[in-house]
Amino acid sequence: MSAREWVGKDFYRELGVSSDASQDEIKKAYRKLARENHPDANPGDAEAERKFKAVSEAYGVLSDPEKRKEYDEARSLFGSGRGTGGGFGFPGGGGNGGFDFGDLFTGGTRGQAGGPAGGFGGLGDILGGLFNRRGGGPTTAGPSMSQRGSDVETDVRIDFAEAVKGATVPLRLSSPATCGTCAGSGSRPGTSARTCATCGGAGLISTSQGAFAFSEPCRDCRGRGAIVESPCTECAGAGTSTRTRTLTVRIPPGVSDGQRIRLAGQGEPGRGGALSGDLYVRVHVTPHPVFGRSGNNLTITVPVDFSELVLGGTLSVPTLDGKVSVKIPAGASSGKVLRVRGKGIAKRDGTVGDLLVTLQVNVPTSLSETARSALRTYAEEMADHDPRPEITKMLKDR
Repeated sequence: MSAREWVGKDFYRELGVSSDASQDEIKKAYRKLARENHPDANPGDAEAERKFKAVSEAYGVLSDPEKRKEYDEARSLFGSGRGTGGGFGFPGGGGNGGFDFGDLFTGGTRGQAGGPAGGFGGLGDILGGLFNRRGGGPTTAGPSMSQRGSDVETDVRIDFAEAVKGATVPLRLSSPATCGTCAGSGSRPGTSARTCATCGGAGLISTSQGAFAFSEPCRDCRGRGAIVESPCTECAGAGTSTRTRTLTVRIPPGVSDGQRIRLAGQGEPGRGGALSGDLYVRVHVTPHPVFGRSGNNLTITVPVDFSELVLGGTLSVPTLDGKVSVKIPAGASSGKVLRVRGKGIAKRDGTVGDLLVTLQVNVPTSLSETARSALRTYAEEMADHDPRPEITKMLKDR
């Protein structure tokens, strides 16, 4: 995206947040709007698709601290963006003979043949470094004038077992991609762009103003170094078009809830043949009704009878792929954790966690008369046993 296009947009307004919003607030606003306007949820709704693209673009800038800093600096310099045609607090922004914001970056006719010296002729070149998008090489002039594509982020939800063992899931995306008709050239198949006569294919116009020399993007070819005379019918010469595509995403075993997976080169296509951005897939894991997780360890809480804790015994416990037997030591207390080695989560680095079994005494809500009688007999036999000696001592001292 050019400097003019970037500064001329109000990304905070697109996300509905203030300019001092925190990263968490920005992320929350983006996810809400992306879900509401996703093309899959609004088939055939052009406005929803436009809004989805707009919030994705805004999030791509505001979620990156460096990009956001550059954007805020530009807004501070020119005022809050209100569109690319004029605005920014300058008079005459509507094109009625006043200041043309476009001339600020392109130089208009200033400093060129027949134009007056001075003015803002080279300011676009001075500010060029401010708008180099993070994540790719700097924009270069000429026919190879290029810029790495923006990164894209999306979400996927998997169940607990898939997070533990890994999974391969299909992912449908609606995002800008290299035009399939012209292969990104922007020209109708069978034709090609011609070298710009104004800049000679350099993409830049150099001018001298006294002791200073300035270079600015060629206004005729917009810095591309070439002019598309027969635009592609699919992308209208842009070289990119919005497509719905299906990707197969490999979720590695042991992935955590909220973890991001990077797919290199699967983001937005680059400009002028540059590399595409990356796709980041944020994984959301649905909780399991029985198992929990602590790092690489699986956790499970198993109800047991009082008699099992007192007398000990062998307990059969489920795992995600079978069952194991664990031994309850006699005299175990409620809340005791038993460890089963190697039955946890296996990660890609070869480490394997354990299964942690927490014993929790189960108190029956109803008893038969025989059971009640047995418990009374037990209580009489244990009359001399104090299960809470420290508390008893404190009560006696009061």
